[in-house]
Amino acid sequence: MKSHKRSLWLSKTLWMPMCCACCIALLTACANDDLSDLKAFVAAEKAKPKGTIDPLPEIKVVEPFIFNPDGLRDPFTPLEQAVETAGSAADASSGIKPDLTRPKEELEAFSLDSLRMVGTVNTKSGLWGLVKAVDSTVYRVKVGNYMGKNYGKIIRIVGDKIELMELISDKPGSWHEQQASLALAE
Repeated sequence: MKSHKRSLWLSKTLWMPMCCACCIALLTACANDDLSDLKAFVAAEKAKPKGTIDPLPEIKVVEPFIFNPDGLRDPFTPLEQAVETAGSAADASSGIKPDLTRPKEELEAFSLDSLRMVGTVNTKSGLWGLVKAVDSTVYRVKVGNYMGKNYGKIIRIVGDKIELMELISDKPGSWHEQQASLALAE
């Protein structure tokens, strides 16, 4: 038992110096004073022609937008809508309803969200809006024309949008007006 403890002590005391000696031997084996390949690589990289740096992109000047509210509806006042009383048959018969006898216009075949305003044209007869449909056809519209599937009548055209008044069915025979707009696509 004593010899086993002694051999254990001997192995512990010799372990550390032996590890250090091995590490030193391995490190000295890696040392090489011949750095000619490294020096050749650095010299070759320095000899290459210098590249040019691309110039910074030009900063686009953004023109400030000046808001002119003249002629626009106040967004904080409620829209004038017909007064509806639920369940009243008299109101359902005498209230707002679409004119189903008039011929449908071309843009009433498309839903409003599939149409895009692409510009305006100012003529002697007034301001016309240009609307592009999903079939890539551009239509010319004016105040009073209809577009969209909800009987949307154009009530105003300004430079950047077309405003409409749509008729939405609450229940059979009962309709209410809802304002919508078509903004100029960028």
